[in-house]
This record gives sequence, C-alpha cells and structure tokens, in this order.
Amino acid sequence: MERVLTVDVGNTITRFGLFAADSAPELLGSCEFTTLSPLTCDEARVQIAQALTLLPGDTVEGTILSCVVPSLTDAWRQALAIASGTKPLVVGPGLKSGVQMKYDDPSEVGPDRVADVVAARAAHGAPAIVIDLGTTTNFEAIDEHGAFAGGIIAPGAALGARSLEQAAARLPMIELRAPKRVIGRNTRAAMQSGVVLGEVARIDGLLDAMISEMGCATEPQVIVTGDGAATIAALLRHTATVDDALTLRGLALLWAANRR
Repeated sequence: MERVLTVDVGNTITRFGLFAADSAPELLGSCEFTTLSPLTCDEARVQIAQALTLLPGDTVEGTILSCVVPSLTDAWRQALAIASGTKPLVVGPGLKSGVQMKYDDPSEVGPDRVADVVAARAAHGAPAIVIDLGTTTNFEAIDEHGAFAGGIIAPGAALGARSLEQAAARLPMIELRAPKRVIGRNTRAAMQSGVVLGEVARIDGLLDAMISEMGCATEPQVIVTGDGAATIAALLRHTATVDDALTLRGLALLWAANRR
C-alpha cells in the first residue's frame, strides 16, 4: 500500500495528512502545527519528523505540498525531498487538476483553493460551494459542469477578532464561540456576537447572492471546512455538510493524478 504525505501550509496553521493512495484516498491520520514564518529547511524538517511520530507508520512513498505563503515554499519543498527521498509535488502552475478554471488568471488561484475544489467535486459532486474557514474565509463556486467558476476571499473570523483587540485599546481578545443571544450584555459577549454571529450572517448573505448568481438548475451543495467548521455550519440558515479533511484529501487526489 503506497502512502502519501500531504502538507497544507496556511497563513496560521500547517496541516499534515497521511493517506493510503488510490483513486479514493483513505485518510490514515492527520495533525497540525502553528505555521512558522520565517522558516528554514531544517525547521521544516523538524516539523515533518514531529508529524510522522504522530501519524501511523514512519515511511511515505510520496509527498505533495500546498503553500499559501510563497516565501516558505522552497524551504518546505527541500525539507519534504530530504525527509521522503522523493521529489515532492507542489500545487501550482503545471500540475494537472482536471478542473476547468474560469478565472481571469488561473495562476492566481491559491493551491488550497484548487485542492478544495478537486476534493469537493470528487466527494460531493456539482454544483457546489465550498466555504474554507481560516485566516481568510474563502468561498469556491463549482458550477453544474464541475468547473471552478470563481469565488470570494474575505477576512476570517479570527482575523476580525484580532483586529478589534489590536485597534481598540479597551477591547479584549475573545474566544471564538457563539454567544447565547445576539444583543450582548457585556463586552466579550458583544464582541462574540459581532465576530461569530456576524461571520455567520455574512456567510449566509453571500451564499444567497452566490446561489442566485450561479443560476443552477439544482441548488448547489454547501460544504464547510477549516477552523471551527462544525460550529459555523450549525449556525447557518443554509444546510451545509462539514468536511474537515477536504483540503488534505484534495491534495491526495492531486498527487494520484500527477504521480510519475
């Protein structure tokens, strides 16, 4: 059984997934670390070694990298090559996705967004809308024909909370959870309402607009992944499926489609 290590380097969190590689990759285990920036090749090797101690087994036959921080890509590429003894695949121009890109410049589409679309099409079909929660909140529209029709990039909830705390001297840092009521009776509850429930209202409103603009014969499925996906999905007016491993599974599918 071939095993592939998938690495998704985000602005805040770096996630590792180990898959049994085939046409329907099986997730064997996953873990995550804080994204270090700047980062040396040796520091990336340390994180890879730590990840492998948390994942089943200790060898991999292939690796694939998605990195949304361009300055870190080379360090991760070199570290994965040393750790695995194989040339890692890096999601970007030149890698086959099998997805038609209706973007003005397809090279601008982030590698995590490509992985999300690939995995969503394979697991959930089309049309669909993926919502990926992280430092940014990304919406990906997949049309009736399975093409990537475009999307939305907005500040994430955690970024909004940090902005409030940093910009207003009297506002504290808050835990990102939904308050019991919309109208807060103390500062923390009021901020939680604005950040968490505000994020939910924004997502619902943007979904309404996207669904209307897509004009599909059948309503797109909504898939939510990323930080706090289950919490946010439970608060939405729209019916949504939570898929925590969506990005990592998309990377495994991309590896299978591009292996040499």
